Amino acid sequence: MNAMPDNSFSGPDGRPDWDEYFMRLAELAATRSTCLRRQVGAVLVADRRVLATGYNGAPRGLAHCRETGCLREQQNIPSGQRHEICRAIHAEQNAILQAAQYGVAVKNATMYITNQPCAICARLIINLDVLRIIHRQAYPDDFALTLMREAGFTLADRDSLMVWTRS
Repeated sequence: MNAMPDNSFSGPDGRPDWDEYFMRLAELAATRSTCLRRQVGAVLVADRRVLATGYNGAPRGLAHCRETGCLREQQNIPSGQRHEICRAIHAEQNAILQAAQYGVAVKNATMYITNQPCAICARLIINLDVLRIIHRQAYPDDFALTLMREAGFTLADRDSLMVWTRS
C-alpha cells in the first residue's frame, strides 16, 4: 500500500518546511509510546540534524502501562497534575537522557514535542539552553507556560505549531 504524504504543510516546492519535517519525526516517535493516556514524542535538533529522540514510556526493563494498567487512571488523577504518580518517563526526558547517554551536546538546539511540555520538562528544557521549543498540542499545565516565559521564551503561533523562541 502506497500512502500519499500529507502535503497540507508543504512549502512552494511541495516539501514540508524544516519545522514541520521535524515535528512529523516527533509524531512518529510518539507512535512508540506505551502510555495509555497520551502518546508523546520529542526530537532534539541542531543545525537541521537530529541529535536525539524520545517517547513516553516506562523505564528500560520495567513493565509498561499497557501491561500494568494506568496508575493515574486508577487514582483518577487529572491530566497535568501529580506527574510523579506515573510509571512513564516523559518523551522530553527520554530525548535528554539519550543525548546525555551518548555524549551529544544539545546547547542552542530546538526541541520539537508533540505536546506542550509539563512544568517538570519545561524546567529541564530551560536548563538545556535550547533556543526554541516547538509543539503542536496544548497541555493543561499553566505553570509550565509561566516558567517558559520567565526564562525569556516568547510564543508565536505558526500554522498548527506553537513556536517558543528564547530571546
